[in-house]
Amino acid sequence: MPRLNDRAFTLLQAEIQKSFSDSALQVQRELTLRRLERLRTQEGLPLSYDEIRETIVDLLPDFPETVLKAAARANGAPKSSAKPSAKPSSIPWGAIKLSSVALLLLGGGIYVANLPIPALRWSVARSMPILLIPSFMSMDSHYRGAINSVEQADQLINQATAPEDFELGSTKVKEAQQHLNALPVWFVGFYPRQYCSFARCSWQFTLDEFRSARENVARMEAKLFQEGNARTQLEEKDQALDEAKQAYSQAKDNTERRKAIAQWQTAIDALKQIPDQTLAGRMSQETIRAADRDFQQVVGFTADNTRTGNWMEAAKEFAKTASKGKSPKNLTELQETKGLWGEAIDRIEKITVDDPDYLEAQKQLANYKQSLSAVEIQMQAEKESVQAFQEAQQLKQNLLALTTNDPNRLDRGNVARSLQEIIDELQKVKKGTTVYAEAQILMKFAQNRLK
Repeated sequence: MPRLNDRAFTLLQAEIQKSFSDSALQVQRELTLRRLERLRTQEGLPLSYDEIRETIVDLLPDFPETVLKAAARANGAPKSSAKPSAKPSSIPWGAIKLSSVALLLLGGGIYVANLPIPALRWSVARSMPILLIPSFMSMDSHYRGAINSVEQADQLINQATAPEDFELGSTKVKEAQQHLNALPVWFVGFYPRQYCSFARCSWQFTLDEFRSARENVARMEAKLFQEGNARTQLEEKDQALDEAKQAYSQAKDNTERRKAIAQWQTAIDALKQIPDQTLAGRMSQETIRAADRDFQQVVGFTADNTRTGNWMEAAKEFAKTASKGKSPKNLTELQETKGLWGEAIDRIEKITVDDPDYLEAQKQLANYKQSLSAVEIQMQAEKESVQAFQEAQQLKQNLLALTTNDPNRLDRGNVARSLQEIIDELQKVKKGTTVYAEAQILMKFAQNRLK
């Protein structure tokens, strides 16, 4: 017959679901029901009141006694009978000493019989199993402790909802390991039927069960190790992410900003490497989504800022090149300079009003346009000055030719007019042009001749 019948199970189950529905007792409630289900399927003597109580109260200490008694009655457990002990009679001192020696010898014999020596334990188990009652009690205690600890650890670790569950689960795994280490595996094949006939053992200690418990504990230890590593990674990557954000906020230039952004992206990538099957991996998903959102906003702004900076730097390079070179410049060189200033202006004009450096860009644009206008004025001056200088040279050549061909017929008035025409043309040559120096020499020559 089952050790716990359906009627008794129904009474206990109804009370557990009614009186212990608090979410804080969810683990204890599930473990208690799991124990009762196991007893419901075990064959053996019906559970007594004490056994039912022992099964429940360690997890649910406030369980009503009335329900426990009702379940025991429904389960058909035999009532325990106890006879009042007789009043001890006076014993002679000699008998007391003899009894003490006998008790000491008996205790010593029981101690020796229960030593964890396989050959001795098996020999005693075959001949006088009653002497192994302390071992059986220890086995029963450690068996119950191992099963309870494994069940609680399994619930806490494999159904964890917070890091604190792993801390408590780790404690339960250690307790289960201690209980399993205390069980005599080499004594697995012996089931103390005589002891359990009056002690009503609630266990069937088999090698398969022991191996299963060991494997379960090993898996939970491995999971705790993985969860611990994942949690450490989460804490480290969270700190790295915070440091990258702080570095970006404190960056003084684009170089430092780009370096902080790289660190930021690295921290996000590292968070994504935490295994999803771990609690830390599941907890990191929200952090990753928030970090990605912030990163996209910041990188978008930085990209616009960087692009603006690039346009301004490029414009400065064109302006720098345009400002170089000898002075004065001829028309070809001035045309090239004009093109460079145009390129600089074109770069600056690409910066829109939405860009953060728009005002600074407008200042540069005004300076560049002013420089371009100065070059255009210089080009016009150069063109007119060259043309005037060439005309003065042509007049000089004409005068020299006239003087050389017929000096006797040369009219002094004509010479003076020619020299004045040369001077007038040379006065059109602007200062700062490429022909200005030569024009001054020729003008001095013409003025001297005119005197």
